[in-house]
Amino acid sequence: MSKKDLSRKELANAIRALSMDAVQAANSGHPGMPMGMADIAEVLWNDYLNHNPTNPEWLNRDRFVLSNGHGSMLLYSIAYLTGYDLSIDEIKNFRQLGSRTAGHPEKELSIGIETTTGPLGQGIANAVGMAIAEKSLASNFNKPNYNIVDHFTYVFAGDGCLMEGISHEACSFAGTLGLGKLIIFYDDNSISIDGETSGWFTDNTPQRFRSYGWHVIENVDGHDPKQISEAIQESKNENNKPSIICCKTIIGYGSPNKQGTADAHGAPLGDDEIEQARRKLKWDHQPFFVPKEIKDSWSALKSGKELESEWNKVFSLYQEKYPDLATELIRRMKGELPEFWEKGAVRVLDDINKEGQDLATRKASQRALDGFAPLLGELFGGSADLTGSNNTFHSSSVVFDPVHGKGNYLHFGVREFAMVAILNGLKLHQGFIPYGGTFLVFSDYARNALRMASLMELQNILVFTHDSIGIGEDGPTHQPVEHLASLRSMPNMFVWRPCDTVETAVAWKFAIENFKSPSSLALTRQSLRFIKRNEKQLSQIKRGGYILLEPPTTPEIILISSGSEVMLAIDSAKILQSEGYHVRVVSMPCLEIFDSQDPEYRKSVIDSNAKILAIEAGVKDSWWKYVRNNGDVIGMEGYGKSAPAKDLFEHFGFSIEVITQKARDLLS
Repeated sequence: MSKKDLSRKELANAIRALSMDAVQAANSGHPGMPMGMADIAEVLWNDYLNHNPTNPEWLNRDRFVLSNGHGSMLLYSIAYLTGYDLSIDEIKNFRQLGSRTAGHPEKELSIGIETTTGPLGQGIANAVGMAIAEKSLASNFNKPNYNIVDHFTYVFAGDGCLMEGISHEACSFAGTLGLGKLIIFYDDNSISIDGETSGWFTDNTPQRFRSYGWHVIENVDGHDPKQISEAIQESKNENNKPSIICCKTIIGYGSPNKQGTADAHGAPLGDDEIEQARRKLKWDHQPFFVPKEIKDSWSALKSGKELESEWNKVFSLYQEKYPDLATELIRRMKGELPEFWEKGAVRVLDDINKEGQDLATRKASQRALDGFAPLLGELFGGSADLTGSNNTFHSSSVVFDPVHGKGNYLHFGVREFAMVAILNGLKLHQGFIPYGGTFLVFSDYARNALRMASLMELQNILVFTHDSIGIGEDGPTHQPVEHLASLRSMPNMFVWRPCDTVETAVAWKFAIENFKSPSSLALTRQSLRFIKRNEKQLSQIKRGGYILLEPPTTPEIILISSGSEVMLAIDSAKILQSEGYHVRVVSMPCLEIFDSQDPEYRKSVIDSNAKILAIEAGVKDSWWKYVRNNGDVIGMEGYGKSAPAKDLFEHFGFSIEVITQKARDLLS
């Protein structure tokens, strides 16, 4: 049976049936969205989406993001039907331990999942990042007659995605950047968990998106393939604006008694209802069974190979004519650093060490960027309206041009959450090392996107400046207190709080080389003294914690600190040593890295027989694991105040007098 002999509704019903069956078998999940958006998905995948199931990492594939990730069975059904490495047994094991078909999609390119979604709205922001990536790479690598980078980013999003604040941030920004290859399908079914959305979501969505500068197509029947196809084609023809296709759909389409209601949203339909739905949809097959002719019709194995083969022919000619560009593009898309990186980075570190400047670490960060950026064409960043404060604009920065796609720096505006999620999307696309800046206190606004970066093992470098009460007069609303401990509690997040220019440069080098985790750099507003180190100390910074000052004999007490408090610890130790105490000073710029070192090294730095005094201008939580019952922590026990930084440090006990007296008390 050919595709012409099958109705589009039969093809879409394969998604509906698999979704109903999987949710029922798991006794958990969301059947409503896959059933409601099946017709849209059928048209998109079978007529428009360029992808290759035999090579899911094909460079020029279209990207697809399921922002309303609770409808994950739609994505799994399509992966199975189109020929990705996903078996029917995995569909049967939906939401079970060890299954590849998790409750919400988890990034796995081998089965066509570009990003982890579920927290609503973030998929949209990821997609904005992907579209920026496509535009930038196309601008830098395409040549006349060689459109090597030329693909679309498609998004499915629901009412919940558009209610979330991040969608406003990201979509406003996407319109400003004129991302013409970004297309969102809005699943306008007027239902969320609590029922009909008319009681809490009455936005005029088309007007909202027009105000952002989007191309808007209204009132598309999401169950009419002809209208869907016409809308997609119209959107693809709009080159200068992102598009949103507003599709009116029925949630749980095909369920006689539950379609169009919240009952179809987030719970199994029930065996009786599924049987009735099968009859209504004319799907006369057993659970989890898809007839061969339907699966063959869905298959993209042949078409995908042909698409990539045609692209490969063009790319081969491109390689002959532009070999250096081709090599650079491949390197960047593989996520590999250039061959000269290590030698160049070491030279930058040596130069910074020789300069020996006293700088605020936010300015030391800019100095490091000035050195590293010329080595890395893939470094792409920006700031959430704090460029001059974050010092994220380096000597090689060029502001991104929305018209031509040139540049490597984005002014994100006051959009911290969207910024981090967009940078996640930039990394997901591949070809970039993203970084973004804001005040440390505003990491709260971006926290769930930081968490998603950690969960997905994405490299994303966060420049968080104004790292403590040292911000001074702006007061407690802007003075981070709990934020270091909060970020450190996040699995797979590396938090650096360097004490001078050299530690800052090492932190940057680590973050650039750390492809499997986000890194947070907590940097000072106030100037810090440069610390001279020997070769051994310089080599040990990358271990997260190391000895900066050592007494001639076994230490009686160890002062551990990070950032701006390290120099206080050194000055205090020198006074204590003059009084006859044996004091060691440990700088701990990154607790996560130190904790990953071998036990012998950790014991050599923090001797369990010595008293421990930790000092940091934040809440004390991070430090008790080192102190245990053998010392104390000087830290914050509440919020800050509005006053000059020097006065605040004195007021809250971050002074030589308090540190030395606390040490004496511990040793008495």
